[in-house]
Amino acid sequence: MLAIQNKSKIATKSADKAVVGILIAGILCFIIALILLINLPSNIANPIKRLTKSIKQIEEGNYTERIDFDNKSEFGQLATSFNSMAEKLEEYKNSNLAKLMNEKSRIEALINNMHDPVIGLDENLDVIFINREAVKISGLDIETTLNQNAEELAFKNDLFKMLINDLLKIEKGMEIKSKPVKIFSENKEGYFEKEILHISITPKGESSKRLIGHVIILRNVTEYKELDFAKTNFIANISHEFKTPISSIKMSLQLLENEHIGKLNDEQKHLMDSIKDDANRLLKITGELLNMTQLESGNIQLNILNANPYELIQYAVNATKSQAEQKQIKLQIDCNTEIGNVQADSEKTAWVLINLLSNAIRYSYEDSIITITAKSLNDKIEISVKDSGQGIAPQYLDKIFARYFRIPGSKKEGTGLGLAISKEFIEAQGGKINVVSEYGSGSNFTISLNKSIS
Repeated sequence: MLAIQNKSKIATKSADKAVVGILIAGILCFIIALILLINLPSNIANPIKRLTKSIKQIEEGNYTERIDFDNKSEFGQLATSFNSMAEKLEEYKNSNLAKLMNEKSRIEALINNMHDPVIGLDENLDVIFINREAVKISGLDIETTLNQNAEELAFKNDLFKMLINDLLKIEKGMEIKSKPVKIFSENKEGYFEKEILHISITPKGESSKRLIGHVIILRNVTEYKELDFAKTNFIANISHEFKTPISSIKMSLQLLENEHIGKLNDEQKHLMDSIKDDANRLLKITGELLNMTQLESGNIQLNILNANPYELIQYAVNATKSQAEQKQIKLQIDCNTEIGNVQADSEKTAWVLINLLSNAIRYSYEDSIITITAKSLNDKIEISVKDSGQGIAPQYLDKIFARYFRIPGSKKEGTGLGLAISKEFIEAQGGKINVVSEYGSGSNFTISLNKSIS
């Protein structure tokens, strides 16, 4: 019994020790499990969060972003690969940026070394570049001009005001005259021809073009303008000097035709007629050259008043009647006497009508009809001269109003100035002149003039 009791006591003690051990082990396991439960998700989620944040930084273009994981787990290997990728992207970005900066500097150097003024505007009309020549003629400086709105600069600078007005007119579809612009800078006058370019691109992934800016180029034509002035003055002087001897020749012819001085035989009369025709032709050419020099020099004087189209047509018909009768050509007027008045210089407009009728008679066949029509259209009155001659070939229609142009192969006499002068005269009065012609079926020249207000 003693032995059994001793064994029982020993077993009880061992059981108590086992219970305590199990309890301690259970507490330790619980604590470890609790620690793992708290820390393990964060140890897995935090690297993923850092990686996600860094990827967003790369997406926004911040290629200096790096990830630093100390362990050599899969996250550490992923961080190493990420850092390598970011480093290569940063290197690529820096290399492209340097290249772009070099290209930008090169373009700026090219623009600044151009002899013609160049101004660049973005789609909002802000100045994005301007070269030294443009700075000289505008009187501004680069620092106060760059990134400034051109419309605001127009309030304090006449050059920008003129350029912006032309630019806005072009955007509205209006036509502007391509006349040289006179600019006074550095104590001398200069002449420039302006060209406005609209820059549009098609963005990647899109199908429609988008306006991104404008480039204004002012070509310096001062040297050519001075030569043109010299040419104009030379022609004016020569033409003026020619008029005196031509007038003397005509006066001498009139004296020779006087029978009181002596009668002429048929051969002498024939020579007289030839001399008279040549003198008249020289006088006409001289008059056209003088008119052209007036137009080129800007000295033409217009006396725009209310004029009756029917009276202008009647005057031109009377002036060319004898010329038409020589070829048995009938001049037919289709104009209402009550059509109303036009605002025009009667002398210059009559000259244009006479020139158009003379050309129509010259190029029409014998026994044909030339119709002069006047009709009212809205605020305009159109006067047309239609013939039934050989017409104008299509390739020459856009050149017919050019100075000194004559249709190749034409055997008719002329200087090639009549239509050019007519165009200048009509446009100076605010009108227009155009031609419609079908080769082989004649031509129809039309001038359009503004109606009188009252």
